[in-house]
Amino acid sequence: MSFNNSVLTQILKRVPRLEFERLANQCDGKRRSDALPRWSQFSALLIGHLSNRRSLRDIESTIQTQAGHYYHCGMKSVSRSSLGRANEQLDSDFFTQLFTLLYQRCVEHQPRHGFRFKNKLFSLDGSLIDLSMKLFPWAQYNRMKSAFKLHVGLDHDGLIPAFANITDGKAGEVEQADQWDFPKGSVLVFDKGYSRYSWHKSLTDRGLFWVTRIRGNALYRVTERRDVSKYSNITSDQTIVYTSKRAQGYKLYPVRRIGYKDPDTGKRYVFTTNQFAWSPQTIADIYKQRWQVELFFKWIKQNLKIKTFIGVSKNAVMTQIMVALCCYLLLSYLKFESKISRSLQEILQLLQVNLFMRRPLLELLLPIPKPPPDDLQQTFALTRDYVRQ
Repeated sequence: MSFNNSVLTQILKRVPRLEFERLANQCDGKRRSDALPRWSQFSALLIGHLSNRRSLRDIESTIQTQAGHYYHCGMKSVSRSSLGRANEQLDSDFFTQLFTLLYQRCVEHQPRHGFRFKNKLFSLDGSLIDLSMKLFPWAQYNRMKSAFKLHVGLDHDGLIPAFANITDGKAGEVEQADQWDFPKGSVLVFDKGYSRYSWHKSLTDRGLFWVTRIRGNALYRVTERRDVSKYSNITSDQTIVYTSKRAQGYKLYPVRRIGYKDPDTGKRYVFTTNQFAWSPQTIADIYKQRWQVELFFKWIKQNLKIKTFIGVSKNAVMTQIMVALCCYLLLSYLKFESKISRSLQEILQLLQVNLFMRRPLLELLLPIPKPPPDDLQQTFALTRDYVRQ
């Protein structure tokens, strides 16, 4: 009988350990020999996300009942006090860099988006995560609650987060997105929260394309109209120039304005873009895909631990969130690597039940084949039919 490591150990092997330790040395420097290692901290938090643990005590008891897996996982025994202290004191920026490293590994296996163009496609958005004002006074959002904001740039090749920032709840989206280094020629799609004309101009100067919805109070002049089919869902295709005093001060480029009527709901939309070569239907379809980033936020809030926290400091909260994003990338990497049709929800559920089982990981994730028909049962059925005759 062949030996198999636990499912958890096989998941952790997808993390490049050598590069992990190099990052740890760069971020933490020399530490005490009896301090909780970064690898043990990461493994414990990953167990918390994958097994839906609710507290430090819950994570501690789960790990203690699986002491036989320490060696193969490469981790030390973790107490709730040492884990809580590590989350409070060790810089959360380490996990931000680990997130970038895991994303780069996913890029090697990720499927392409469904459009014909070869440009990278990213959806940008931010989502508020509510907190208790009593426990998290440093994140005060208004008089009623505390909150922080998770900003994400979602890569549509595989629908995985490529960029992520965590800020206080009042931080603007544009300032965070402006820090991200998108590949030249990428297409960015975002909602009205990113409607800053000067930023749109800077994206064009950097060789990036963008698609968004026009402001309701936008002032502009139509300089060109293109014919549209009356049988299509496109109601207009124009070139416009913004005419407000502020827009004129920015010396903006002309942009494309596209009117669209949703065939299912009858609702009308107006999009703007700096891409003039693609068909207006393609522009409308690109904006429809922005909904994927909303689904991403919904998924991680429902399935990973980013709404209840095991620490109250800003560093502990950011650590827990960034490990959750790393967990999402690991689940996506497993999906890409195995090339299975299971959803991330199904993969997570399988891992939760079998996390400490000793069985091949890919065998666990592959769909169970239907058993062949039992020859004896078939013979019995034929005999029964013969007797009835």
